[in-house]
Amino acid sequence: YLKTTNNYINPLTNQQMKKSKFVFVLILIVCMCMTAIAQKGKNSLVKQMTTNQFKAQIWNYSSDKEWKYLGNKPAIIDLYADWCPPCRKLAPILAEIAQEYAGKIDVFKINVDNEPELAQLFNASSIPLMVFIPKDEKPTLIKGLRPKDQIEKIINSVLFNTKK
Repeated sequence: YLKTTNNYINPLTNQQMKKSKFVFVLILIVCMCMTAIAQKGKNSLVKQMTTNQFKAQIWNYSSDKEWKYLGNKPAIIDLYADWCPPCRKLAPILAEIAQEYAGKIDVFKINVDNEPELAQLFNASSIPLMVFIPKDEKPTLIKGLRPKDQIEKIINSVLFNTKK
């Protein structure tokens, strides 16, 4: 046995200290990464939408039986669920699109589990379901995960009426 006094250093204690420092630094790095990810989500241009917000900003289907878009610029609505793997893959693509088209289009997301009335309104039997809403025309529904370049082609043809 080694004595633990001011004159002796216990090598086991030094090893434990090194492990403790390593674990502490690792935990610190993980926490910083999680904070950065959470902050990125807060700053996202993709806005979560409820049924009441939909009625106020997109279409009040309770009072207007015919489609009447209330927005002032084209929009994309992503109907999704947290448990849906393709929906999770689509989310960062739409976040990029929202950033690249900032000021030109609005991008919203609606959780179908939290907003079943809106899921039923769009007959969202398959998700993800994207709703492309031009300013002066009826919306176009696109089911399933699509690559970014295909979504951009849909934006140009449906929302901006151009062929790119």
